[in-house]
Amino acid sequence: MNDRLGSRFLVAASGLFVTAASIAVLPVALVTLCRARRLYAAYTARVARVLLWFWGVRLHVHGSFPLPSRQVVYVSNHSSTLDLFVLTALRLPNTRFFLSGFLQKFVPLAILARLMGTFFTVPQSRTEDRRRIFRTACQTLRSSGESVYLSPEGGRVTTGDIGSFNKGAFHLATALSAPIVPLYFVIPVEIDPGLGYGVRPGDVHVFVKPIVETSGWRLEDLAANTACVRELFVLWHRDAAPLRNAIHSPVTHGHAATLNA
Repeated sequence: MNDRLGSRFLVAASGLFVTAASIAVLPVALVTLCRARRLYAAYTARVARVLLWFWGVRLHVHGSFPLPSRQVVYVSNHSSTLDLFVLTALRLPNTRFFLSGFLQKFVPLAILARLMGTFFTVPQSRTEDRRRIFRTACQTLRSSGESVYLSPEGGRVTTGDIGSFNKGAFHLATALSAPIVPLYFVIPVEIDPGLGYGVRPGDVHVFVKPIVETSGWRLEDLAANTACVRELFVLWHRDAAPLRNAIHSPVTHGHAATLNA
């Protein structure tokens, strides 16, 4: 019962904090005419890091991100609600995000995401709308030279396995001739909220895997290239099983999140 009450308190307090943070940035957005995307992204990353600290989540990054001047397409596994906050806290260099349009119903999150220049997606069933969104995103990214993050699995996969991969991220990487940077997330089972919001204290590891070059990719090979990258994630997922299932010593709420490059 105490754990349940504590979880509800954390969720409520987190919601109030994100709401306050989204309201606080609005005057800045007004003064800058909503055109300082990198400034809003840096601000939102700080908000995410405060939330991780509040939840007692320590974030460990293994490896280095490419220089901001290089356009890349980031992809990762997606098994948890926690992923959204981890991704934001990473402050990926000069990067936009794709995010489910469903999340716009959470207005504070929608405000922060829109200021960051997020591309909102629609369900797979709306084929033409998805194509339009991806065409617009491709044009924007080609013009700006910015990097982008997409989740190939789409929704959260809580089966304990790597889910099937959509082709969108790999189509975009091919069209932009941008290399893919895989990020593999390890969220121990004991702290993973899955589809919920009950985050428990502990350590989350993000592994920046070797770049996958796409300069020789063709759209005709899209399915094969997608399958090859998914197979890499399957191997990493299998190898990370001991870390994912490890039992960690308790972490007190309020531990600072640590980013170890």
